[in-house]
Amino acid sequence: MDPVVIVGSGLAGYQSAKEIRRLDREVPLLLVSMDSGDFYSKPMLSNAFSSGKDPGSLVIKSAAQMAAELDARIRTDVRVDAIFPGDHEISIDGEKLRYARLVLALGADPLRLHADALSVNDLSGYAGFRKALEGKKRVAIIGAGLVGCEFADDLSSSGFEVDVFDIASQPLGRLVTPECGKWMEKAMKGIAWHWGVKIAKIEKGSILLEDGSAFQADIVLSAVGLKPRIGLAQDAGLECARGILVNRQLETSARDVYAIGDCMEIEGQVLPFVMPIMHASKILARNVLGERESLVYPAMPVVVKTPSCPAVVSPPKAGSKGAWHTEADAEGVKSVFLGEDGKMLGFALCGKAVSEKNLLAKELPAVLS
Repeated sequence: MDPVVIVGSGLAGYQSAKEIRRLDREVPLLLVSMDSGDFYSKPMLSNAFSSGKDPGSLVIKSAAQMAAELDARIRTDVRVDAIFPGDHEISIDGEKLRYARLVLALGADPLRLHADALSVNDLSGYAGFRKALEGKKRVAIIGAGLVGCEFADDLSSSGFEVDVFDIASQPLGRLVTPECGKWMEKAMKGIAWHWGVKIAKIEKGSILLEDGSAFQADIVLSAVGLKPRIGLAQDAGLECARGILVNRQLETSARDVYAIGDCMEIEGQVLPFVMPIMHASKILARNVLGERESLVYPAMPVVVKTPSCPAVVSPPKAGSKGAWHTEADAEGVKSVFLGEDGKMLGFALCGKAVSEKNLLAKELPAVLS
């Protein structure tokens, strides 16, 4: 019997394998990993330094342990270089292999706007970044989104001098209101924020802005976003936009080929977070095993891992009509986005206001109903 092949050993790949195995103990499973295949929590990477976590201590289970737990084969340190949907085959470093069903859990790559900046998107990237920090004092971070803010808070609390650069005018510029942004900026002490700036060049720790000003840093970390890995799917003729396009059954445009996680796009949405993967993996497993079930996403607020400034965000869908309404005091900020009919479509909470997360989440519409 040809196996179910899962390409990718991140959370999306392993969680899909777990759900498939929970439903069927007999179907042959093969996971293909371009790295060691060790299972770890990727969200932990952005706040691991202050907790003293080295790369080895972040590993939850080795590839061998995962293989035993899943009763699966796991091929590590290899790459899938081609997919042949018509033949139900993939090529692994030139070796052809048949599949019954194929799951693409390829993840995403960090956007690299400047070659001389480091990025942390996996365990090896964290290992390199941690090594580069040895004996250093000043870190520049490009990007004040979720990951940039989390790294900034983590490194600042660890005693580093941190500068953050962004074209926006506040932290989490695309996710929170100006009131929340200002509150976070004030609460995250020890960080020098540089707003409304564009980086012209980075070379050996020298950061040159387009306005001609320059800054020095020992290390430059880029955190400007992720780009879904779609090249393999595109080469195979699968339909892609920002991500690999799937329907509500997680099916791609090729028969018996599915996609999940950061590489996937569904109804115009790319959601590189944990909770979408947890929900999607259950549906994917059932459909891979022959059922026909549609994916539904409930409201899924995102907790920002900035201990010095607790924050939770659940932004409204792009294009939503309505307005933000904000209450702020010395202890926190509560912003809710109300649609034209008065119903809540999103929120952003900072400080003590995060205690209202669960209550407010009950009022939000489903992300995918």
